[in-house]
Amino acid sequence: MNKTLPKLNYNYDSLEPFIDAKTVEIHYSKHHQNYLNKLVEALDKHPELSEVPLENILSDLDIVPEDIRTAVKNNGGGHFNHSFYWSIMNPNTKKIPSDEFLSKIGDFEKFKKDFTDKALGLFGSGWVWLVLNEHGDLEILQTSNQDCPLSMGKKPLLPIDLWEHAYYLKYQNRRSEYIEAWWNLVDWEVVEKIFEKYNSR
Repeated sequence: MNKTLPKLNYNYDSLEPFIDAKTVEIHYSKHHQNYLNKLVEALDKHPELSEVPLENILSDLDIVPEDIRTAVKNNGGGHFNHSFYWSIMNPNTKKIPSDEFLSKIGDFEKFKKDFTDKALGLFGSGWVWLVLNEHGDLEILQTSNQDCPLSMGKKPLLPIDLWEHAYYLKYQNRRSEYIEAWWNLVDWEVVEKIFEKYNSR
């Protein structure tokens, strides 16, 4: 497993005005880094896991020794979720998916509303995801804290981070404004490539 943060594809200020530079900097270099540090610390206790891809670990937490399982679930989930979140944002993205992907998700405005409603309805800290479920169908999923869809047998496509540290400096308690702004950053080309990768396996 790589013990360094994945490099961002943009500068801290590139997501302005939708997500401010200071939030991106703190979120990435402090919060995300802390999840990675604690994950590495836990895995160092069991070196046999060092070569196992994180996705495999999160997909089958039973392979993780019990003494570090909770730490790996929380911090491994935090590292994976954040890495995914950074990767699907782009300041120069097109605003809607391709016609082919739209045929999968249906009416785009209805999809956005359903996803937004799930994000607004999430109690406390966590995430909302577009995933492929066990039956190969698209599903909008809420997860608490740093729980990861992989651990539920689902394949993640698109996440929004709903912990307050993701938006509080700019939006304070106005989660709805953050969600509305975030839609301007979704890189549908990346989401579609992930979808195609799953379907090619």
